[in-house]
Amino acid sequence: MATTVRISPHSHHLLGELSRVTGSPMTEILDAALEGYRRQRLLDQANAAYQVLATDAPAWDAYRQEVESLDATASDGLKKLKV
Repeated sequence: MATTVRISPHSHHLLGELSRVTGSPMTEILDAALEGYRRQRLLDQANAAYQVLATDAPAWDAYRQEVESLDATASDGLKKLKV
């Protein structure tokens, strides 16, 4: 089911240009843009959480120990990366 959403004339122009260049419908372009935005926000939030965790030395050490213990479970034969 389609829903009407108001966008600025500039955004509509950009959607139209992208549609003409790619041959994709505006709805597909908008869907892809929103999914990209959603994923970027998720990564930004994860990054912010890691930054907060890194400021707490005991918590960061516990996290790193847990990661190291899980890293050994792979047994993939790859060299260990230094972080």
